[in-house]
Amino acid sequence: MWLVDFVSTYLFGLKYLAIAIAICIFISSVDDVLIDIAYWTRQIWRSLMIFRHHARMDMKALYTPAEKPLAIMIPAWKETGVIGKMAELAASTLDYENYHIFVGTYPNDPETQKDVDEVCAHFPNIHKVVCARPGPTSKADCLNNVLDAIFQFEQRANLEFSGFILHDSEDVISRMELSLFNYLIDKKDLIQVPVYPFERSWTNFTSMCYLDEFAEVHGKDIVVREAIAGQVPSAGVGTCFSRRAVLALVADGDGIAFDTQSLTEDYDIGFRLKEKGMKEIFVRFPIVDTSKKTWQLSRVFGKAFRASQVVCVREYFPDTIETAVRQKSRWIIGIVFQGYVTHSWSKNWIMNYFLWRDRKGAITNFVSFTATIILLQLTLLWLYQNIWPDAYHFLSIFESDALLVFVLWLNFFFMLNRIAQRIFFVTIYYGLAQGLMSVLRLLWGNYINFLANWRAIKRILTEGSPHRVAWDKTTHDFPSIGEPNRARRMIGEILIEHQSITQAQLTEALTHKTHGVKIGTWLVHQGVITAVQLAQAIAEQGGVDSESFDSYNINPLLIEALPANIALHYAVLPLRLTTEKITLASESVIDPISLAALSRKLRLKVDYVVVPLGQVTVGLRHWYARRRGVDPRTLLDEAVQTGKISQIKATELWDHYTSRQLLFAEILLSLGRIDSASLSAVLLQQEQSEENLGSFLVERKIVSQSTLDEAIAFQAKIQPSMQSLLDEVI
Repeated sequence: MWLVDFVSTYLFGLKYLAIAIAICIFISSVDDVLIDIAYWTRQIWRSLMIFRHHARMDMKALYTPAEKPLAIMIPAWKETGVIGKMAELAASTLDYENYHIFVGTYPNDPETQKDVDEVCAHFPNIHKVVCARPGPTSKADCLNNVLDAIFQFEQRANLEFSGFILHDSEDVISRMELSLFNYLIDKKDLIQVPVYPFERSWTNFTSMCYLDEFAEVHGKDIVVREAIAGQVPSAGVGTCFSRRAVLALVADGDGIAFDTQSLTEDYDIGFRLKEKGMKEIFVRFPIVDTSKKTWQLSRVFGKAFRASQVVCVREYFPDTIETAVRQKSRWIIGIVFQGYVTHSWSKNWIMNYFLWRDRKGAITNFVSFTATIILLQLTLLWLYQNIWPDAYHFLSIFESDALLVFVLWLNFFFMLNRIAQRIFFVTIYYGLAQGLMSVLRLLWGNYINFLANWRAIKRILTEGSPHRVAWDKTTHDFPSIGEPNRARRMIGEILIEHQSITQAQLTEALTHKTHGVKIGTWLVHQGVITAVQLAQAIAEQGGVDSESFDSYNINPLLIEALPANIALHYAVLPLRLTTEKITLASESVIDPISLAALSRKLRLKVDYVVVPLGQVTVGLRHWYARRRGVDPRTLLDEAVQTGKISQIKATELWDHYTSRQLLFAEILLSLGRIDSASLSAVLLQQEQSEENLGSFLVERKIVSQSTLDEAIAFQAKIQPSMQSLLDEVI
């Protein structure tokens, strides 16, 4: 009988625990229903009163503003094999050109540094930043180092970034994200786009719980928060800050923008900017081409086409209990405990309401898990009493307690509403199958959140303060996008392999070549190799073909198809044109970002071949130069016509002259007065100008007049004029 007495006593205590839990769930559920009502009221109002009278903004509007310089900041600790894939995918998909990626690495992480170095060799707009202190420090500390490097780059390139974007190295960025930021950055100071996790196997409940939570939070909760409070918490990825916001944060932190003591510095910044009266927005902008008749069709049952086409960040989230708990505990410490210490409560009751919603998870995560345990116990007790032979029947804990039963029924209907809301928001992005599966994942999500809550509290108790808890980075996966980036082979190595030069000749060239001049260019100028041999080596380096052509003998219709500002910016000439594709000639490897930009600007598929040194240079001067001097070909033809030289000699002179011509931009680089990344940024600005490059640089004080004169003198020294060559042979 003692066992019966023990169970009876236990059930008596369980009743009062159930009452407390039911009340907590009721309060939290009413809170959630208020958000539901606000969301659906807003949706109905917009459908009936706004969209009936005002058309939805078309995606083409994003192309209206000129591309402003944008900086993407990426902290990287132990990210070997990830950052290269992210950069490759961004370069091949982003519908934007005027951006630079700054990757923060650590001095004690050589593997990631090596990976970033290889990526920088392929992508001129990616820059490696080495933090001052060994890692891992914190994400905020890494971002502060990155921001400092961005300001230094601005000084070198004489430009100012309009937007500063947060991303992680495992993010897959929407192709229109930067265009969206560019459109809004003059009007808003914090812009946040949704985050939608990638799907994994349906059996991986741990990772798929993120899918359910983000679908509802970024589909409904943040939408309501922004509409009511005008405040948006940054997700840490897919966040763009205006220049005004960043400078205000730097001034507020006495030179430090991101709080190094916070584990969720992104969340913290949203409040700091709101307190300064800056404008924040959460944007769910669908990329829909309404000109196509099939734009409303969806291939996945239940998926809403517009909702599933929003500009967003995609990434894989942790797929093991250990990593998920570690990540979520970091969020809880930063948002709940550090957030309370830093921000406490405000005088604005609306803001306090959303602060409560941010922090109530510290309670409800325990409450939800406890409710699950109680339900499991009562279920087992019911099965025992109804299945076990001669089972002892205990008095129900709900007996004679109408108020508890009433609250439980209310909670039951609230739970049905929660399930319906979750199914809806998961379905409209991922389809009905995932929406229904989200119901099965609810209990598993409660379990993970409980463990994360418990771990967060233990870490705080161990350290003695929320701000003493160290950054506990979570490792993510990156989707497979093909072959990994290969380190670019050196031209000297390829020339030796082609038996164009020997190792001794390469060593001699590296030792004695003119300072700043590329090794291949110097070898051609010294007559060690031909321009054709160099072109073949560069083509192999870039994985493209090489060929030779007469840049004076181009169909004028081709020249018309390639505008002068584009030809001069990218140093290319048109070779062939079809209705779908244009083939360009270049003297060097064209990076993927420039290729994608060329394709967008020309509205054609673009490929290219590498041609011998000088052929594009003389062609650009002949067809596109803004200032034209004496045509060297005319001088040569006149010498042949007057009998001063033979046609054979004229051909030799032309080949010699052409192979020794250099673009003015390459001269500036060889003098070391500007680096390639800064030059790329300058060329983007100059593309819309009618000035030549030298005047443009001097006027904007990127280089001095004396530097320009030095470059012109150096160009005249290393590349012969046609007149001087004729004087030597006549």
